[in-house]
Amino acid sequence: MRLRNIPGADERVRRHPAVVKRPEKKKGNWQLLFGNKQPLFVKIGMGRGQFLLTMAKKHPDRNFVGVERYASVLVRGLELFDRQNKSYGGERCKGDGSILVAEKKYPKITNVRFLCMDAIGLDQVFAPGEVEGIYLNFSDPWPKARHGKRRLTSSGYLAQYTNILVPQGRLEMKTDNFGLFEFSMLSVGSVSDWEIIETTFDLHNHERMLRENVMTEYEEKFSSMGNPIYRMIAEKK
Repeated sequence: MRLRNIPGADERVRRHPAVVKRPEKKKGNWQLLFGNKQPLFVKIGMGRGQFLLTMAKKHPDRNFVGVERYASVLVRGLELFDRQNKSYGGERCKGDGSILVAEKKYPKITNVRFLCMDAIGLDQVFAPGEVEGIYLNFSDPWPKARHGKRRLTSSGYLAQYTNILVPQGRLEMKTDNFGLFEFSMLSVGSVSDWEIIETTFDLHNHERMLRENVMTEYEEKFSSMGNPIYRMIAEKK
């Protein structure tokens, strides 16, 4: 799918107060950033932010970090974040059209921050055992064999997750792409540090797993088209 470029996205992301700048400085100290000792969960790939923000509101006793490589994607999640935080003051413009950022407060969703970075560098911003869980929803399947290393469940990424997760920390993924799902089960299942604890090839007809499910925008779209949704939950040993 072609990424639509949004003019000014880089600047908007750079100036947004909920986007963590120089996140490597927060390594091992994310609880200080959030100002509490709540467990930390990471969502890789933003979509439009629906899943991340719904989870944050559903679980106020957890902290969440949304990771997105592309500013033009992340900015959509930031827009939803701002709409759901009514006291957000917005960006005011100077006479020359440049942005003047006023102080902003977020009383409704205080347990979310964002990173604009590639997920392959996660162990540079999170310390070993600092993350409780990781979510991968409808990631790019990278269907060509030569692009296998780019899949978010390939061995290189799994090594990153193994490093930053706590023991018994979880990796949860959803996709409508059977090829990616099959690859992911084989990839995770072949690593001794991981155990697949639950899978389904039809999430929306799996009564128990569906009860705890939080929908994404893509999931709503694909499931309405009759596509089966695949889900896997794996645990670090």
